Amino acid sequence: MGKELSVIIVNYNGYKYLKECFDSLYQHLNAISFEIIVVDNNSHDDSCSYIKSNYPEIKLIESKINYGFGKGNNEAVKHASGNYLLLINNDTIVLDDLRPVLDHLKSDSSIGAIGINMFSGEKKYLPVCGNFPNIQNMFWMKKIQENNKEFTLGKFTKNEYEVDWLSGSFLMTPRKVYEQINGFDEDYFLYVEDVDLCKRMADKGYKRIFLTKYRYIHFVGFNSSKKPLLVKGYETYISKHFKGINKIPVWTSLKINKLVKNIKRALKLD
Repeated sequence: MGKELSVIIVNYNGYKYLKECFDSLYQHLNAISFEIIVVDNNSHDDSCSYIKSNYPEIKLIESKINYGFGKGNNEAVKHASGNYLLLINNDTIVLDDLRPVLDHLKSDSSIGAIGINMFSGEKKYLPVCGNFPNIQNMFWMKKIQENNKEFTLGKFTKNEYEVDWLSGSFLMTPRKVYEQINGFDEDYFLYVEDVDLCKRMADKGYKRIFLTKYRYIHFVGFNSSKKPLLVKGYETYISKHFKGINKIPVWTSLKINKLVKNIKRALKLD
């Protein structure tokens, strides 16, 4: 019998995070009929043996290669029975009951995805949504998450906001919407696939909603060494979503950004 919600987790060497992630899901999904599906991207730690020994009810898919984030999620969804999906990173801890989040999604068929408030391991606010790429934010990439002062400071006056894109570290979506847009674009290996996913939802007329009252911790693994992957992700995005003369200025902005980053790296300023 199918579940109401299928929780999808892509894991790669995330053993140290799994217990807190799983336990928080069991605690905050207790009012929902759910299943957890983990795709392991050929981890070299004890992730798979730990899951088998301690959480035998979890569906574990052991890949012999590293699919990356997008393809890993797509593979897991093939095994899902739920009408709704929660795509969530392995290095997360859910802090609040998710029944109201799912009910909000179910109440409005125009919503393609919902995200919630994200905090660091030190319980500091982290931006979790942003604007689609444009000339300005491809030149100053930090501006891609600058919606307004509320989003910069994490001090919100409303419970709900409609945004351009939501982070793939926590993304709740109807399965029919995910399948309608063919899931994540597998041309992205890591980074920006969530921006692309939300753009294709937007193109189909679906809203992306950020709920401020509900929270999770994300032990974000991004650092300066991964900036080339981020730039590569935006190169892929621009090639897919901008055409003709509209593509040139955005592409140029990103190329300048990339050049500056390379110079800083060469001079060890970054």
